[in-house]
Amino acid sequence: MDANLQQSEYATPTSPKEMVAVAGSNPQNLPMLLPASEPENQLQEFGEQVSYFLAKLPENIAKFFSEYNKPIINVGLFIAAIVTVKVILAILDAINDIPLLSPTFELVGISYSTWFTFRYLLKDSTRQELSANIQSLKKQTFGSNISEM
Repeated sequence: MDANLQQSEYATPTSPKEMVAVAGSNPQNLPMLLPASEPENQLQEFGEQVSYFLAKLPENIAKFFSEYNKPIINVGLFIAAIVTVKVILAILDAINDIPLLSPTFELVGISYSTWFTFRYLLKDSTRQELSANIQSLKKQTFGSNISEM
């Protein structure tokens, strides 16, 4: 008899009579099901909320962009800079994989650095000429007020 009692405690009720027996003699303790019309009302309310949200979406997006214009531009420029660096690195890596092209570029770079050093950096007069060229380029690029830099 004890085994039957334990088995009935853990058995799940399948019929309404068993549910009443499990819940007690009072059928008010049973969970109530929603009437059939309430899910339709809930679905209709949800549809109205979605419709209202979608109707206000362009206005909300415009408001968001007007409030956060500068941060959005900064984030966009930051992402564009990262993408640009990644693309440039990929192109350089592809060029570097071409046989004999990488050593040729290294040779050109070393040759130009050597020429630049001998042409502009060894003598005082050529260093002054280089400085004058740089100042002239600054004035042409940024205007005449930048000469204090």
